[in-house]
Amino acid sequence: MERDAVALARRSPPVPEYNTSTSTLAFDQHLTTTPKGILFLAEIVCGMLVWILVGGTEYFHLSALCWVMFVSILCWVLTICLFIIYLTGAHNRLQQVPWTTLSLCLNSSATALYLVTAIVDAVSVNQAIRGRHNYNCWAASAFFAFLTTLCYAGSSCLSYRDWKTTEEQQ
Repeated sequence: MERDAVALARRSPPVPEYNTSTSTLAFDQHLTTTPKGILFLAEIVCGMLVWILVGGTEYFHLSALCWVMFVSILCWVLTICLFIIYLTGAHNRLQQVPWTTLSLCLNSSATALYLVTAIVDAVSVNQAIRGRHNYNCWAASAFFAFLTTLCYAGSSCLSYRDWKTTEEQQ
């Protein structure tokens, strides 16, 4: 019986040993206390409120609000991805990617798209009956869309400053 157990143990492939005590990604604990990190969090929260407030209504009857949903979810997902990249320090490990240029392009594009989206959202409020659920949600989402636009504009300014500093150093 012991001989069979020893023979079975020799034939089975070895279990790989994983080192769980170290991590290849660093966690930047101070990111959320910097202006860049605070704006990241504000963009994520306000952007999420925009698409939740619109998504909780019958927005699909108005094609303009479908545009609002598209832009708000797209920018929200891209912002979360970039936030995770900066939070984990992956931007320091992937030196081939021009992160300052990427951030500048993302934030500038999001500012322009969100400005159009906020205007479209505000104009679409008139399509709802005042005091009803759709009206209240669309009015609130228009407010948060303008607030998100300001957050992205602030991030664009910070990204431009970082990009200009990086360009001067090269």
